[in-house]
Amino acid sequence: MTEAVAAAIPFFVVTMAIEARLLRSRPDLAGYGRRDTRASLLMGAGNVVVDAAVAIAELAVLGWIFAHAPVRLDASSWKVQLGALVGVDFCYYWFHRLHHDVRILWAAHVNHHSSERYNLSTALRQSWTTPITGAVFYWPLALAGFEPWLIMAARAVDTLYQYWIHTELVGRIGPLEAVLNTPSHHRVHHGTEVAYLDRNHGGILIVWDRLFGTFEPERAPVHYGITKNLDTFRPVEIAFHEWKALLRDLRRARSPREALGYAFAPPGWSPDGSSLTSEQRRALARGPGAAA
Repeated sequence: MTEAVAAAIPFFVVTMAIEARLLRSRPDLAGYGRRDTRASLLMGAGNVVVDAAVAIAELAVLGWIFAHAPVRLDASSWKVQLGALVGVDFCYYWFHRLHHDVRILWAAHVNHHSSERYNLSTALRQSWTTPITGAVFYWPLALAGFEPWLIMAARAVDTLYQYWIHTELVGRIGPLEAVLNTPSHHRVHHGTEVAYLDRNHGGILIVWDRLFGTFEPERAPVHYGITKNLDTFRPVEIAFHEWKALLRDLRRARSPREALGYAFAPPGWSPDGSSLTSEQRRALARGPGAAA
């Protein structure tokens, strides 16, 4: 997967330059910011390094699981290849959803949401720790009989697809919106509006969100970032700020139950209600007696 991303770097550079040029004629959009873009690119570079470092171990684990799989699928078959891509996208949905719903996983993923701008460079603002926290989500595919190299290839396709959906220049794309993840759907995912929090987790397909109740259409202009935005462009701080916050909360926990809550409850959970999860924010916005 790392090789595919590295090979796509010239494409990334050219398309970001084109987007930046087009955005000059759109003063209504935030466009690019030098420090913000630099931070995103450095985050992406760090992700590639970490991903390359863990790839050998990840392939070894997938290989061991595949060796014990009850069946082995023919990787040369286009049907198996398509099945691998759909399977990877399904696993990605749950990887992505749980990295929003579980605090310790959110600590790994939050940096991707930390930019208050939304452009193609935002797609490259990738985590330095999700290559570690995310690997387990794809293990079931090896047990189902998909060869490790095919799983990794499908993951590369799934990842590269998501690059183009990080833009404000593309509106809705008609009937394909019902099936595919699109810029409109993914803008919602990066929004800080209460209705948009933790929605639209799909990779290539948006059907998973429609099936599992996490879909939200783009109804109003989106404000990007996280609920408590960072006042820094330093990559190390972007990468680890939520890990540091999690450790502070764990140190102040007054019981094992509170410690487990801080680590495994949704982001925003607090024992005294002093901070709120996304669902609690939505319930408060609906008001008392409102339908769920």
